[in-house]
Amino acid sequence: MSPIDERTEATPLPLRARVSASRRDTTTDADWAAFEERFDAESPRLGELFRRIYGEGAAASEQLALLAIDCAQSWQRRPADLRALDSRRATLPDWYQSNRMLGGVCYVDLYAGDLAGLRSRIPYFRELGLTYLHLMPLYLAPEDNSDGGYAVSSYRAVSPSLGTMTQLAELAAELRANGISLVLDFIFNHTSDEHEWARKALAGDPEHEAFYWIYPDRTMPDEFERTVREIFPDDHSGSFVPLPDGRWVWATFHSFQWDLNYRNPAVFRAMAGEMLHLANLGVDVLRMDAVAFIWKQLGTTSENLPEAHLLIQAFNAVCRIAAPSVLFKSEAIVHPDQVAEYISLEECQLSYNPLQMALIWNSLATREVGLLSQALERRHAIDPGTAWVNYVRSHDDIGWTFADEDAAELGIDGSDHRRFLNSFYVNRFEGSFARGVPFQDNPRTGDCRISGTTASLAGVEAHDAGAIDRILLAHSIILSTGGIPLLYLGDEVGQLNDYGYLEVPAHADDSRWVGRPPYPASAYATRADPTTDAGRIYQGLRQLIEVRGYTSEFAGGRLVPFGTHNPHVLGYQRPGADTTVLVLANFSDGAEEVSAETLSGLPERAMDLVSGHVVTLSGGVTLGAHRFLWLRLG
Repeated sequence: MSPIDERTEATPLPLRARVSASRRDTTTDADWAAFEERFDAESPRLGELFRRIYGEGAAASEQLALLAIDCAQSWQRRPADLRALDSRRATLPDWYQSNRMLGGVCYVDLYAGDLAGLRSRIPYFRELGLTYLHLMPLYLAPEDNSDGGYAVSSYRAVSPSLGTMTQLAELAAELRANGISLVLDFIFNHTSDEHEWARKALAGDPEHEAFYWIYPDRTMPDEFERTVREIFPDDHSGSFVPLPDGRWVWATFHSFQWDLNYRNPAVFRAMAGEMLHLANLGVDVLRMDAVAFIWKQLGTTSENLPEAHLLIQAFNAVCRIAAPSVLFKSEAIVHPDQVAEYISLEECQLSYNPLQMALIWNSLATREVGLLSQALERRHAIDPGTAWVNYVRSHDDIGWTFADEDAAELGIDGSDHRRFLNSFYVNRFEGSFARGVPFQDNPRTGDCRISGTTASLAGVEAHDAGAIDRILLAHSIILSTGGIPLLYLGDEVGQLNDYGYLEVPAHADDSRWVGRPPYPASAYATRADPTTDAGRIYQGLRQLIEVRGYTSEFAGGRLVPFGTHNPHVLGYQRPGADTTVLVLANFSDGAEEVSAETLSGLPERAMDLVSGHVVTLSGGVTLGAHRFLWLRLG
């Protein structure tokens, strides 16, 4: 999907006049002039996007005018320190491309109890080197089951068990003062069935009925479901669920998550207001959840449709007007070609890299790097100015998102290979080191996805001798391929699976909770002790993070594949201004060689940045099991 490039000469006078009328007496001439300049630059794009999505009708035009006024009012409410941040980042547009960027992600309650507890962890975040902290959904949500917080009942309230919106704003300010950007989810495909809008829709309010896909009988749901796939078949069949009064509502995910109807421009305006509210709390990055599902079209899969891209671009344009330093991060667990379609400066500047994540685990299981090497060569490059968010694992399950056509080029049958990987990572394969747990397992087809912590998946739980080396190897890839490396907090000290989720009724049917253990206090307490698993993992990762921070070649995302002519050894180069770093990574359980002939075009010697040793390349290089080198050439 190409971003919209059309620009008109000027904003229509009536809209401009309505925006000007919203100026407050307390807004200075200089501030208002800055806003008008930005509005004049960005509003034509927003207007064109609106027309492409909603047409030229009076209802759409009125919603656009009200949206423009909302932007002006929101910007005038934006705290002075955030406006100053907008100005600073306008002069440093590639701030998130730094080799010092390091992300962490956690659930507030599991990791720190509440927002106050999380503030007390800021000294540790600085010790680790975090510059980016993603807090899993912390908004008001149903108590019994909220899909891990992804069923939002209000963006204007924090879950009472965690704190208040005031505390969230204070946390954002303190993180910012410590050089850490706050990342929150923007779950804009759906709300919970307890949201005020949903309650009004259920009560028969016509305005809010139009916020959702609600039908009086099964006629239209049956038509849509001819071409729409089931996402969570264990929760409900199809895409619609019945309401108590006999009507049916679209629920792509869980039955208590009702999809919003973006064919209604009032829905876009309402959600843009929620987005700007979060931006003014001090959120730096919004994780755009489930981007592929936001537009529905009869007769299609209702996934990855062109209008989905237009909607995200329109949200982006709103931010460029009213909160210009805020970035979007795409969450699209779809075909690799479609993942890349959401990444651009006009859409999502950041994106999860699910393909790299899945193929790191694939290489650990197979001990071969063909698919991972192919992906780095073919699918790593994205638009200039954008960045991958690279991770070993997330809060969610692991799905094998490689493209079957890519696998076929290497002689791999995609379906059979996924069955093998599922079997391997849930310990159904003889000799497996992994102790993952199946998510949505289908024994008949062999299809499932994988849950678990990094340590349990890599072999620590199984007491496998190579486990810690695997963990460091996997993280060496996300720390050296470019973009923002992201750690699931607790994994850096080797936290294991938490099988206690089975005793929690709201979690027992969702095995993803096995990989969401509570704060591993004992592991953190021994992180400085190199004789413990926690210490070996933590000290190893801290060294890599430190080295990355002073390795300028690791800034940005440019990567040049390097063929090692060894199926077990991954190779790539990270070019810098004057020097290049060559990464070699051995995924085998034994020593592997990269031959002198393969390295013949390189300098005779190179410095390994991790060990500090000079490595002679002229005679070839041997890497021990699960070992890697970051070699500075020249």
